[in-house]
Amino acid sequence: MIRSVAVAVAAPAAISTRPVRIGFSSGTTELMAVTICSLMAGAIYTLALGEDVNWDWQNYHEYNVWAVLNGRYQTDVLPPGFQSYFNPVVYFPVYYLRHFLPSPVGLATASVLIAAVGPMTLSEVGTSFSDILIALPVVGGFTLILAADKSPRTMYLLAGLLLGAAVGLKLTNVVYAVGAAAAVLLATRPVTAVVGLGLGGLVGAAVTGGAWSLMAWRDLGNPIFPLFNAVFQSNEVVPINLMDTQFMPHGIWDAVAYPFYWLAGDHRSSEFPFGDARFAVVTLLAALAIGVRIARRRAIFMPRDTQFIALFAVSYLAWLGLFSIQRYAVVLELLCGPLIVLLLARMVEAQPASSAARARWRRPWSAAYQPQIPTQLAQPAIYFLLDKPVAYIAPLLPPQSRFYQLADIGVPIVPGGGMDQRIRSGLGDRLPGGIRELHLQGKPVRADLLRRYGFAIDSSKPCAAIEGAQLGTMLETCPLVAGRGPTD
Repeated sequence: MIRSVAVAVAAPAAISTRPVRIGFSSGTTELMAVTICSLMAGAIYTLALGEDVNWDWQNYHEYNVWAVLNGRYQTDVLPPGFQSYFNPVVYFPVYYLRHFLPSPVGLATASVLIAAVGPMTLSEVGTSFSDILIALPVVGGFTLILAADKSPRTMYLLAGLLLGAAVGLKLTNVVYAVGAAAAVLLATRPVTAVVGLGLGGLVGAAVTGGAWSLMAWRDLGNPIFPLFNAVFQSNEVVPINLMDTQFMPHGIWDAVAYPFYWLAGDHRSSEFPFGDARFAVVTLLAALAIGVRIARRRAIFMPRDTQFIALFAVSYLAWLGLFSIQRYAVVLELLCGPLIVLLLARMVEAQPASSAARARWRRPWSAAYQPQIPTQLAQPAIYFLLDKPVAYIAPLLPPQSRFYQLADIGVPIVPGGGMDQRIRSGLGDRLPGGIRELHLQGKPVRADLLRRYGFAIDSSKPCAAIEGAQLGTMLETCPLVAGRGPTD
């Protein structure tokens, strides 16, 4: 008679008596968690609000640090005005973060950090366990599914190849194939997606596991011997469906509580002690996101977000229902990082923000400030600055250029002083791009300031415009010609 039984496999005594300690001390872990979560929260808030382009940044926060790093204090003359000599040390961290770790990159970094410190992931580093290695094609396949906007047939086929290969190498990865199937059902063209994923999966599984399965079927009568022998009925063992149930939940509410067991350090899904807060955080954030969706009465997730959430949720439920062995959840551990960031980011973005504050100080990351410099400004030039704030454009112009601020009413340049002499000396050392003025487009040009040095706008030549940091603003620079006015 065919029987279906669940066999509880006891952990070896050597393992239970000598548990492997995973992670760090509780104090260190808490400090790391607080630090990472704080950095991530700041990055997410910045992502939601947009790129900072406040007036002080435009005037001197950016320029002063750049001037120190590039030795500009003996070359330029007060481009930000009197703020040029405010101590710039405090702005160095923001300068480096802005230039080397902008907000979207910060979010990606936070995701990686959260993913990389999973207790099961860390416990398998340097061991013979294969879960980390096999996680690579699984995560690769998931990535292709979520990025299948272009060449969808090819992307889904390749995703299937990777996921099928992972299943062929280790059958426990079937839970991720189930999650992938759920995700592609939410694709724009689900039929194409399912066919591509299925065909790729069959080929991938055949390549990595086909030969072994054929051998097992030939010799033992079961291609996945000894699993599901109640179905394949190999004569070598009794016809039962072998399952390890020792880690599985006992009922629905017990299953719901698993993430919170791990939060409290209850390791009922693993042979080894561990603690993990991330699954509990995902659970709580998902519940909050549903609440935000209901309160806002509008979708807060994009279609790709929904695919990612479905992929994670279905894979997790399949893992929970089939074996609940923590080592087999390494992929889910890795996905917790980006999922936490995604949930937080979408909820923050759904909150109403002051449109006036956003317009004044921020610009969306989708339109981050990366202005195109006109070709007529490709040569180094001398620039008279006739407005504030415009100094932030200096680092984007040719580095040999020189910048002289004439419009600071707080600290006007004293005729005959050291700064005035530096300007006049610089005017005698002409640059290939000539002499130009720079002002905010739409404001009248301060011709009186130019006359102090004997220059005027050259109306025979075109001016050039540069996009301003604040949305809807433009900077304008016009060539100068020697005109009437004092020169000494």
